[in-house]
Amino acid sequence: MSITQPSPLAARVAPFAVYMSFLLLVELVEMAAPDLVTPRFTAMLYPAKAAATAIALVWCYRLYTDLNWRELLRPVHTATSVATAIAVYVLWVNLDLPFATMGEQTSYDPAVFHSPAAQTTLIVIRVLGAALVVPIMEEVFWRSFLCRYLVKNDFLSVRPGTFTLFSFAATTVLFGLEHHYWLAGMIAGAAFNLVYRFSGSLAQCVLCHAVCNAALAAHVLVTRQWHFW
Repeated sequence: MSITQPSPLAARVAPFAVYMSFLLLVELVEMAAPDLVTPRFTAMLYPAKAAATAIALVWCYRLYTDLNWRELLRPVHTATSVATAIAVYVLWVNLDLPFATMGEQTSYDPAVFHSPAAQTTLIVIRVLGAALVVPIMEEVFWRSFLCRYLVKNDFLSVRPGTFTLFSFAATTVLFGLEHHYWLAGMIAGAAFNLVYRFSGSLAQCVLCHAVCNAALAAHVLVTRQWHFW
């Protein structure tokens, strides 16, 4: 029996929905049994969240026709993406201010496990999730899909990097509201949109997002400021 492939729209929304469903799960568990939502619980849940999202991305990957990794060979665009990523990272770690945060942040501190092997495993999974899985998942949703869908329902006919004032503003604000550090998130959303506008390349957006997340991961591991995770 053959399994029906998702539509181009579903392929871009499904991995994001899978990822967000785990956040919803934590909220539901916290309402039903708040004592269960401990740092250990959230740390143990992350590998499942990252793996499920990665599986969804692999399943849908062939439908990401606008994700062309060869576009990373454009030196000016790639240098701009990397420089933008570092700028966003620097801003992010300096915007953990009370007025610029929303809700409660759940830290991902591997020290909740006493075994060094368990700690190392969790760190590796967290870094891979942040630097590889999340950038692709979020960029195919925010840039490949929503940015273009807000321009035209037939989003595949919209040239990558095309914006209206509404699509730029809406995706910037919504991207920020997805994050605990909402102001830093909005700045990041605007920066990634500008990279998309400048390069017209989804791959460049993924690179920018990935470098930013990797820099943040390095910062967390060096400074032990787990609240950024």
